[in-house]
Amino acid sequence: MSSGYVRHFIACNRHDLAGFAPLFIGGARYGYVPRELADMLPQTGLFHAVPDGIALDPSFADFETRSDALMRATRWIAETHGKKLRHEMYAVVEKWGDAPVAQIDRVAVPWFGVRAWGVHVNGFVRKQDGIHLWVGERAADRPADPGKLDNIIGGGQPFGLSVEDNLCKEALEEAGIERALALTARPAPSIDYRVERHGGLRSDTLFIYDLELPSGFTPRNTDGEVAAFHLMPLRDVAALVRDTDRFKFNCNLVIIDFMMRHGFIGPQDMEYEELKKWLRR
Repeated sequence: MSSGYVRHFIACNRHDLAGFAPLFIGGARYGYVPRELADMLPQTGLFHAVPDGIALDPSFADFETRSDALMRATRWIAETHGKKLRHEMYAVVEKWGDAPVAQIDRVAVPWFGVRAWGVHVNGFVRKQDGIHLWVGERAADRPADPGKLDNIIGGGQPFGLSVEDNLCKEALEEAGIERALALTARPAPSIDYRVERHGGLRSDTLFIYDLELPSGFTPRNTDGEVAAFHLMPLRDVAALVRDTDRFKFNCNLVIIDFMMRHGFIGPQDMEYEELKKWLRR
């Protein structure tokens, strides 16, 4: 196994758009569909091929009809591939802050390659020997990344929920952190990546927060996603990120960014300048 920090950014941006057909809704591009799937979607009667890719039929001209059409297509794909719906809806937008043209079930996000957002939190404690980071260990029965190490809080950004409310919801569900404490989290610059994953394309933006926790606080999971929490010296977390693949793929980026901002990774590290370029992309 190779080591180093930069390799995680490379892995999280590994994709080839030649294998995908652009997805158009109302004349604008909103995603990328694997070409094999794009060739099949016209069978549903909901899409048609266009010279540059595939388009949702223009008869679906508003939020409700487009959302219904995408849900019908999602059910068809899920049945074909033996997948289950997540029943968590994401907004379909070109960029953050736009009015959504539709909503889509979370399971279908990579199938249609639409952009998605999420919230990730570095939960840390200051001790005499330096910063310690709370690390979650994902339950073995999770459909995604079972047994991998994780940030103390992390989750997708559902449609119709503010980032602040989503942060508080995930904090309570995943770590038993009450709203008042969760709201002391400090935002950091977001992280973007695009990677081929789960039979499609993940084009994600992570909203990053740092949450300093009391020394006597112990997180407790309430939604079954985390099997255990570990409070680890940052140097030990750094070694796991640098030398192993124990962390869930995108959590590596969140932790590397934290270490850069808190001076744990600096000009003395050979990868420092390259990491800065990745984080500024």
